[in-house]
Amino acid sequence: MKPQVAGVRAAQEDVDAIVALVAEFEHAQQNALPDAFVGLFRHDAFWSIPYGTALTGIDEIGVFARRVLPATVGQQLTSSFETEYIQFIRPDVAMVRVRHRPVTRDGELLDNLLSRHREGRGRRGGCRESSEAGRRWVSLVTACPGVAPGTALHLMTKADGRWLVAFAQSTAPVEVVETLEVDLPAVC
Repeated sequence: MKPQVAGVRAAQEDVDAIVALVAEFEHAQQNALPDAFVGLFRHDAFWSIPYGTALTGIDEIGVFARRVLPATVGQQLTSSFETEYIQFIRPDVAMVRVRHRPVTRDGELLDNLLSRHREGRGRRGGCRESSEAGRRWVSLVTACPGVAPGTALHLMTKADGRWLVAFAQSTAPVEVVETLEVDLPAVC
């Protein structure tokens, strides 16, 4: 999906570079590469992670990334990142909205797995029949409760021809979710 682009006129190469930077974030996180992750921030960056913790400067961001990312290697879920919106404030400054969603290690979005379950579920003897997709969804959510969809707002700046993150605000979603009806095993 191409991001919506607004604000002052900017070159397509800058839009492409920002989208590529977000793809680098995804790659660094999915592959637990803290140095690559930290390398995407300015030295004086500020990052407010979910629930209000603030990380100031590349050193604090580095300590956090080196502690958190390696622990994700064995998890069954990671996150996909999608650049949804870019607003250029100046040709060298942009606000970027990034959507992140849980994804399995083999690349399937968790919400797609849930949708397949909802579409494929049937009835067996008056009970809801569990689908393989539903059982897998429940297993993944139970194993990785901290992986949730969300968004981040990044303020990116371009210096010496390279875009980097100057500010990031990550948010955890607060929304009402439809109850998943999966009987594991189906019990009447």
